[in-house]
Amino acid sequence: MIIKNKKAILFGFLSSITATAILTTSLHANSFETQTPQSSKLDAYLKFTKIVQLIEEQYVDDINASDIINNALKGMLSNLDAHSSFMSAKETKELQVQTHGEFGGLGITVGMKDGALTVIAPLEGTPADAAGIKAGDIILKINEQATMGMTIDKAVSIMRGKPQTAIELTIVRKGELKPLKIEIIRDIIEIQSVYSKTIGDDILYMRITSFDQKVVQGLKKAIQKYPNRKGIVMDLRNNPGGLLNQAIGVVDMFVDSGAIVSQKGKIPEENLVYNASRPNSDTKTPLVILVNGGSASASEIVSGALQDHKRAVIVGDKTFGKGSVQVVMPISQDEALRLTIARYYLPSGRTIQAVGVTPDVEVSYGEIKKAEIGISIKERDLQKHLESELEKVDGKKAKKDDKEDKTVITEEQIYKDSQLKSAVDILKALMITSD
Repeated sequence: MIIKNKKAILFGFLSSITATAILTTSLHANSFETQTPQSSKLDAYLKFTKIVQLIEEQYVDDINASDIINNALKGMLSNLDAHSSFMSAKETKELQVQTHGEFGGLGITVGMKDGALTVIAPLEGTPADAAGIKAGDIILKINEQATMGMTIDKAVSIMRGKPQTAIELTIVRKGELKPLKIEIIRDIIEIQSVYSKTIGDDILYMRITSFDQKVVQGLKKAIQKYPNRKGIVMDLRNNPGGLLNQAIGVVDMFVDSGAIVSQKGKIPEENLVYNASRPNSDTKTPLVILVNGGSASASEIVSGALQDHKRAVIVGDKTFGKGSVQVVMPISQDEALRLTIARYYLPSGRTIQAVGVTPDVEVSYGEIKKAEIGISIKERDLQKHLESELEKVDGKKAKKDDKEDKTVITEEQIYKDSQLKSAVDILKALMITSD
């Protein structure tokens, strides 16, 4: 989800029930006359207020007009698209906490795909990640509550709760014959958005878990920390998105001119183009970006824009396809609307929404098995080999292996990740041709 700020927008409803009854009778009398757009709109407002009155007066349980209208707003927004919603005071506060990088819950990002509540991605190092939740999992039940017809906001509010309390998700996973039940212990979610490691002596690996407000700053620090890099792997797999300005800032670090992303909506003021503007951008260092089905929103803007600029090679699986713009509009001191107002378009003009970004090199995730080495004779097998030199080498290796370096990705780890292995191989070829 991409989040902006918006000035308060006030919505008004006709409130005079007496006037409604009189005008409704009049409208019925003239129902065969040609309706103008204005009178048609008035008719719709009158219908709404009449239904509110009937529910308030005759529904089996006591319910006031305020609750009726709030429920109507929830239904109204949820029927527009999967990402628009009416947010109560509690939901508005939760959204504010989430976008600042720390919140209570499972560490899972969900979206609607083909009408089903689907995991976009578990956030790295969170309870959902530790429990084995995977991108693409379809959530059938949260505890014993079915998710069919449930809004995203409702699902998120149920999954969040007090730290150290348990919740059970029933999921459908591709390749599994029956639904899986997974118990997860809630916890405070503190997101580290940028991780950096090295591969060999000259490749910088940077993993971005989500686009919170510290991403650009984190990438700059990582790049400054490794000045001898000759190539970069940027891992956006299972990154569900986040803040638009951070996505633009990341692209701007690697291109020095042209459009990064544009948005088009109904209101002319929302038709915007964001251009590269950062001086001294790194336009030379070979760059490979990893994506998969859990890469969404801001991740798709970054990978798609750098692909269009021919600045990076994209490797992995097709991305999620979430390219719409939501803004948060306060409608009272505590409540707000989250409303889709536009769609994003990449520099080439192509859309992300429901399409996603197709990698330049499509590679499925998996482990690469090394071929077993047959019988061979090496120096160490000869009777007169240089034992003292061999001891020096083996001694150094043993000391190094005693303490695992968590800032380095080993060859063994690379072979367990076929997508990363492909990215490294492609990057090495680019590094050779760029010398």
